[in-house]
Formats: sequence, structure tokens, C-alpha cells
Amino acid sequence: MKLYHGSEYIIENPEYHKGKRNNDYGYGFYCTEHIDVAKEWSVGLTHDGYVNTYELDDSDLTLLNLNDYCILTWLTILIDNRTFKVNTPLAREAVNYLKKEFSINYEKYDLIKGYRADDSYFAFANDFINGNISFSQLSDAMHLGDLGNQIVLYSQKSYKKIKWIESESVKKEIWYPKRQKRNDQAKKAYFSLDRKYIKEDLYITRIIDEEIKKDDVRIQ
Repeated sequence: MKLYHGSEYIIENPEYHKGKRNNDYGYGFYCTEHIDVAKEWSVGLTHDGYVNTYELDDSDLTLLNLNDYCILTWLTILIDNRTFKVNTPLAREAVNYLKKEFSINYEKYDLIKGYRADDSYFAFANDFINGNISFSQLSDAMHLGDLGNQIVLYSQKSYKKIKWIESESVKKEIWYPKRQKRNDQAKKAYFSLDRKYIKEDLYITRIIDEEIKKDDVRIQ
């Protein structure tokens, strides 16, 4: 498997458990299979970056593919690691219910594959928890912006299976505007969605009140 990681630095030897604890899935080495996405995320408004290329021998690594699960499972993992606004009774109840009914033991896997919660995706998830959008509207929103999936090295074993190939310098003048454009397009598409209240749809209040579980066909 060929993977790319965008960074301010050349990273020849990724270190286990180094980085930010409050990333999407906690500590891990976050990669993508798409070099352009890695280039966009390597730069900032004021700094250039590098795209690091790796080969990963995943032949005997366990993979948690969150695309095989209900999107609410992805959301509970995000809740475990990211900071959500839970300053209303509904938001607090939503967090508690989702963690109770949709959590899985994701920490036992070597690799995790799933959506990357950039600023736009994180806002969509936050809106759902606060009852502003329905389950179907959240699902539609997750396909906006063409951000694709990230692949995260999660276990010590996985770090031993990755090999650095090369690094390429990335200029902020070229790739930061592209990063901003992708994010802006996702936000624009989100706010252009039909966000009117749909009585028959599943909002977080209904999911809680009806005690909807992960095997319910309405959320598959």
C-alpha cells in the first residue's frame, strides 16, 4: 500500500504515540492514499511543507474500515477524541447515548480507515449532535468536498511495517489556496443543502427517544 503524509517536516521514521491526542482517532500517524490531499495538508498560510511517501506492508495488519459501519459509529470515535460543544442538555444527552449504543473497540486495530474530520466535516457532526440537522442530512454532508478517507497507523506493529520512500517539497503559494478552495466548496455545498425540518426524518432527539440501536435498518 502506498501512503502519503503531509507535514512541515520530512518524516523518515514515524514515531509511535507522537502527535496530538485530540486528532480524529486519537494518537496515530495520519495518511492518505491521495498525494494531492497530502500536499494540501502539508502547507499553511505562512509555511511551506513536504509530502512524505511511504510503502506499508499491510498483509498481516488488522484494519478497521469505518465505511463498513453506520456513520454514527464514526461519530462516536470522533466524540472520544475531538472537542465538541456539549453545552446544552440535548448535546450532552446525545453524546452519552451515542457512546452507549454506537461505540466499538477501535483501539484494538492496527489500522483505521475513515472520513477525515476537517473543519467542515467537524461542523456537520457538531450540528447533528446539537439537533440542527437530521441523520440523512448528515450522511449527505459527509460526501461533500471530495475529501476522501484517511488511513491511520494505530498500533506499534503498524509502525514497524511502514517504509519511507521519499519526500517532496510543497509550496504554500500553490497548495494552500487549493486547500482553502476544497474546504470552502464543502461549506458552500453544505449550506446550499435543503436543511428544512423533515418530520419523518431521524434527528438526534428521535434516535434517543425511540432508543434506536446500531442494527436499525433506518440508519444503515
